[in-house]
Amino acid sequence: MSEQTQEQGTAQPRRVVVAGAGMAGVQTAVALREQGFTGTITLIGAEPHQPYDRPPLSKAVLLGKAEGSAFDVDFEALGLELRLGCEALAVRSEAHVLDTSEGPVPYDVLVLATGAEPVRLPGAEDVPGVHLLRTLDDAGRLRPVLAEQHDVVVVGAGWIGAEFATAAREAGCAVTVVEAADRPLAGVLPAEVAAPMTAWYADSGTVLRTRARVARVEPGAVVLDDGSRLPAGAVVVGIGARPATAWLAGSGVELGERGEVLADDHLRTSVQDVYAVGDCASFPSGRYGERLLVHHWDNALQGPRTVAANVIGLTPAVYDPVPYFWSEQFGRFVQYAGHHTAADATVWRGEPSGPAWTVCWLRDTRLVALLAVGRPRDLAQGRRLIEAGAVMDAGLLADPSRPLKTATA
Repeated sequence: MSEQTQEQGTAQPRRVVVAGAGMAGVQTAVALREQGFTGTITLIGAEPHQPYDRPPLSKAVLLGKAEGSAFDVDFEALGLELRLGCEALAVRSEAHVLDTSEGPVPYDVLVLATGAEPVRLPGAEDVPGVHLLRTLDDAGRLRPVLAEQHDVVVVGAGWIGAEFATAAREAGCAVTVVEAADRPLAGVLPAEVAAPMTAWYADSGTVLRTRARVARVEPGAVVLDDGSRLPAGAVVVGIGARPATAWLAGSGVELGERGEVLADDHLRTSVQDVYAVGDCASFPSGRYGERLLVHHWDNALQGPRTVAANVIGLTPAVYDPVPYFWSEQFGRFVQYAGHHTAADATVWRGEPSGPAWTVCWLRDTRLVALLAVGRPRDLAQGRRLIEAGAVMDAGLLADPSRPLKTATA
């Protein structure tokens, strides 16, 4: 029997193993200590680097303004065991063992926090000069590209594509963004909301090619399906991410259609004593009446508190957040809160052709989501109104000079 036990709990050994050392994994370990867990916590990370935050990779780290973005966490003081450069390979749930590249690791509770991995461009995997931007090493490989001001082709006009294009333009690169859909963020936002963002590319000097598919990538060029060739000293692929869960095959952990771990509203998986949190897991939202898979930083920050509370078992907690994310692109600060797909009405605050505007989504007159461009006060107030299930007056809401919190019915 292990010497580490819960002081106020059972005499059974308590060993928590966290697979994944990104935001979700690190914050799970921190939250366990903050909430009074005194057992052993082992944090396993596939990368050799000290655990780090990802948002700065597409900004300060990429532009050479920072060397890294390590979390400000004193792992030794918290009594956390770090095993870095150690890849999770399989779960033997009946034996309560996590198999890793460094050998088996027994657990009493296992937390899956392996995040997501970028989708690769088919046929371009082995072509020189093709890059992804997900890890610290990815950012390190891309820094010379920006420093040497190569012509860059970005495949995908999603969040990461826009953020990288922004950094590349700031560095003085000529940038062309290729998007298969007819607009940026086509899979994320409705056409009328994403359409105003198209002009942001041209305003920054970025060439945006929509309805354009990549036929093949050659050294020094991207060839589109219409036969046109785009010079490319470097190609950056930003066509989405998928949960990093292939290693769970045969574990008994139930996965969804998108490859994500299907967690319940306490972030428990289908396997006893196994939880899942962050980009690798979806959860049922009572607030929105559907299962959500949220690939954003705030979800990886908030979810671990629920996991910790449920592991300890002192105050069982349900996870039902208002999703939130932000993006800095082309000189604009874009923030989003909520989930808009079931909305039945849209209300605009301000002109989308201007520098600052907000779009609000309502369902049965209740605010369910909003996207704010350059209006952080709208976002802060709106997020609280969504959490409260506030009923809104659409007429008052449409007045951008009125504080959003005063537009309730």
